[in-house]
Amino acid sequence: MKVAVVGCGALGSFYGAKLCRAGHEVHFLLRSDYDTVCARGVTIHSVDGNFHVQPICVRVPEAIGLSDLVLIGLKTTANHEFSRLLPPLVGQGTLVVTLQNGLGNEEQLAALLGPDNIMGGLCFVCLNRVEPGLIVHSAHGKIVLGEFQRPPLARTARLAEVVRQAGVTCVVSENLAAAHWEKLVWNIPFNGLGVAGAGGYESVLLGVLSAKTELGPCLPTDALLRDPRWEQLARDLMCEVVTVARAKGFAIPNTVVEEQIARTRVMSDYKASTLLDFERGLPLEMESMFMEPLRQARATGVAAPRLAALCTVLAALETRNVNRVPMSG
Repeated sequence: MKVAVVGCGALGSFYGAKLCRAGHEVHFLLRSDYDTVCARGVTIHSVDGNFHVQPICVRVPEAIGLSDLVLIGLKTTANHEFSRLLPPLVGQGTLVVTLQNGLGNEEQLAALLGPDNIMGGLCFVCLNRVEPGLIVHSAHGKIVLGEFQRPPLARTARLAEVVRQAGVTCVVSENLAAAHWEKLVWNIPFNGLGVAGAGGYESVLLGVLSAKTELGPCLPTDALLRDPRWEQLARDLMCEVVTVARAKGFAIPNTVVEEQIARTRVMSDYKASTLLDFERGLPLEMESMFMEPLRQARATGVAAPRLAALCTVLAALETRNVNRVPMSG
C-alpha cells in the first residue's frame, strides 16, 4: 500500500514504521523533524524488539499525492490543519484512518472529505518520542479499528489484516463510537489526573485551582495508582465515563474498570501524552478528550461531578501554563 502518515509524533511514527518495515511504501509528512528523519530514518526502541526504517520524507502533502491509506497521528489541537494537509492525499478510494484521542475527530474528517472512507483506529499503547526520529515503546500496542457510523465492511477486515501482518495486534470493532467511550475510560483519568496532579489533590477534588496554588510535577501512572486517594479518584472518573456511555446506549462491559487498572499497573512510571504536552508548555487536547465527553454527559442527563471538576482544573492549569517557561522533557 501507499501510506501517508500525517502527524509523525510518537503514534504516527511507531505505526508508520511498522508498516514501512512490512514493505509498504510509507511517506512521512514532516515539519521540524524533517532534516533529522531524512538523514537518519526512524528508530524504534521497543519491548518487542528494536528496529530501524527509512520512510520517504516530505515537507508538503503535494509531494506524496493520492494515497491508498492516510494515517492521522496529529494532536487534536491541530485538527484545523485538516483542510490544508489532507485533500492532496485523498482520492475516491483512499482510506482515512484517524489514530487520535477523544471524540469528534471522525466527524471533522467526514465534514471535509465525506463520510464514506473514514475510519478510526484506537491505539492502546505506551509510547514516547524522546527525540526526532527516536520512539520508545514500553508496553502494549493494540489497535481497535472501526468504521465511522457503520458496521465493519470487508475492507475493514482487509486493513486489519494488513496491520496484523505489520506486527501489530489489531481487532475490528462492531461499533466505533462505543470503542471510543471504552478508551475514554482510561484516557480521561490517566491523562487528566496526571496533569491535574500538578495542582494538587484538593484542587481536583473540589474543582477549584487557586491563583496562589504552587504547581508541582505531573503524576505518571504509577504515582496515581500508588496513592489510594488518587486511585480512588481515577476509579470514580472511570465509573462516571462508563455510566455516560451506557446512558448513550453503549454496552461497556462491567469488567472494564478492573481490566484498565490492571493494564495500567504494568506501565510503571509512564507519562501519557497529555502530561508531556503540559510539561512542554503545549496546548492540551481539552476539547476532544475532556470537554466533549462532559457535554455529552450533560446531554444525557448523567451527573458527572468528578469529570466536571477535572475539566475546570485542567482549563485553569492550561491558562496558568502558558505564562510559565516550558519545562524540558
